[in-house]
Amino acid sequence: MLDDRKSKVLQAVIEDYVTSAEPVGSRTISRKYNLGVSPATIRNEMSELEEMGFLEQPHTSAGRIPSDRGYRYYVDCLMQSKEVGAAEEEVIQRTFERKVREIDTLIRETARILSDTTHLTAVASGPQLQRANFRELRLVPLGGDKVVLVYITDSGFVENQVLEMPVEVTMLELQRVSEVLNDQLRGQSVESLSRSALGVLQQELHRYSALLEQTLDFLGQKLAPGEHRLYLGGTTNILSQPEFRDVDKVRNLLTLLENEQVVSGILGSGDGDAKRPAIQIGEEIKIREMTDCSVVSGTYRLGERVVGRIGVIGPKRMEYARVVGILNSITRHLSESSERNK
Repeated sequence: MLDDRKSKVLQAVIEDYVTSAEPVGSRTISRKYNLGVSPATIRNEMSELEEMGFLEQPHTSAGRIPSDRGYRYYVDCLMQSKEVGAAEEEVIQRTFERKVREIDTLIRETARILSDTTHLTAVASGPQLQRANFRELRLVPLGGDKVVLVYITDSGFVENQVLEMPVEVTMLELQRVSEVLNDQLRGQSVESLSRSALGVLQQELHRYSALLEQTLDFLGQKLAPGEHRLYLGGTTNILSQPEFRDVDKVRNLLTLLENEQVVSGILGSGDGDAKRPAIQIGEEIKIREMTDCSVVSGTYRLGERVVGRIGVIGPKRMEYARVVGILNSITRHLSESSERNK
């Protein structure tokens, strides 16, 4: 643990650097922050903080900037909670007030509002289908030999697909098949709906084997490992940050963000059951292209069950307290909205 004076100097350096994006000198700290000590004392404290690994000195500057260790100490020990401003809270609340039928639309809107309010790149993962419970399956005639299958889970996940029948199926027959499937499957966890478990329905629905077979194929595809949905908002926000003026650095980062599997892994690296946002800083992310980035992520829930994650990707020089406050507000509203959409 740092003593009180070193803590105040480190906090002042970080907060000034977040605002200015310029290395911070002892005179700046003495002039702008009332620490009650001389510039010489501040200079000595900054030198000691550098020796301890909390600050770094760029070769081209007399000032200092925070290291990954300095940022980590700040977010763990010094950062004060910050409530969302009234105007931002109103915008967030308005986004989640309306009842959205498809959860995917809601998650896409979440990514947009998160990027708009933080001015960073936002990432949101759709509800994990394997963790949801079966709620309803509908079969709707589309005309001729085509049928629309609509699949709904208790977390609001809605998926649909057009099926082709070898013969035309009537509305009454589709209702019959839907009723049997719903009676047998409602309330079961989605991950338990294996082909063998669903196969017991074959006998009762033997007249509709083609329809049932396509339904099983559909569910099998959706339950396949690696099925995930990611939504990005404000991808180009990263371009406005001075840390990313290097064209090659930006190109590599934007290419990385196009890889859904990698981004999903980054988003899920924090504690999946944490009640507060997880913060990954620089080299903690363990991806070369993101050594100048931080990721702040949180979970949203359906009741007590975690069903997805949202977060932001930005420079290490981000206003962590503000981002955490916004993320807390959005995850709370999203969880409440997911509950209403059940």
